[in-house]
Amino acid sequence: MTTTNRRAVLRAGAGLVAGGALAAGCAGTPAEPGATASADPSPRASGHPAATPRTAPAPRSYPGQPAQITHGPRSRPLVALTFHGQGDPRLATSLLGAAERHGSRLTVLAVGTWLDEHPDLARRILDGGHDLGNHTQRHVAVNAMSPAAARREITDCADRLERLTGSIGTWFRPSRSPTASPEVAALARAAGYPHVLSYEVDSLDHTRPGADAVTRKVAAEVRPGSVVSLHFGYPGTVTALPAVLHELDRRGLRAVTTTELLS
Repeated sequence: MTTTNRRAVLRAGAGLVAGGALAAGCAGTPAEPGATASADPSPRASGHPAATPRTAPAPRSYPGQPAQITHGPRSRPLVALTFHGQGDPRLATSLLGAAERHGSRLTVLAVGTWLDEHPDLARRILDGGHDLGNHTQRHVAVNAMSPAAARREITDCADRLERLTGSIGTWFRPSRSPTASPEVAALARAAGYPHVLSYEVDSLDHTRPGADAVTRKVAAEVRPGSVVSLHFGYPGTVTALPAVLHELDRRGLRAVTTTELLS
């Protein structure tokens, strides 16, 4: 769907939420390094030329899956390690490389302002065989925003992904909350995302507990079909990832993209 057509759909879909206020006071995570909470919803100039888009995977519907996905099938020894895409690009590159050397693939939900600052990372993620999705434009509490502002958070990030990769990304995850409000979920559907990608295992790496604690938290809760929440931007997560992957190996589990987990 082109950006122009998608915006036409959004104008029609705005009626889904115009009559209701969004939920406030969501229990989101602390701001990641480099996050911005500016009230200005306009796109920031990146200072980088736009990459030439090559067609990337688009969102798809998974019959039988709920509107908000927290885990995949329990019948196969697969899990999805999903990363909030923000923070120091060197740490992001280290995490991607460590996963690839292990033969694992990740799912990255990218913040739009992060893509503005580091546009080359969108293609780096895809070229490594990972999933790439939308984590809103500015990583603010999207569930607490007005319908118009929440819609802009979703579509501004989608526009950047489409410009850089030829696709709006395979997944949408709300910022500052594990789940989307019904209104935000409706806006995401109108933007072209049939499902909201949530998770069932929170590594709590954003609290900086140390690599060992991150590994223990994931190990204590992960099981076949799990979707795990992790973050770029934290050195402890980089240190923890090899141990997490080793623990998955020990249990006969394999880290794959969310697309593969649900296919």
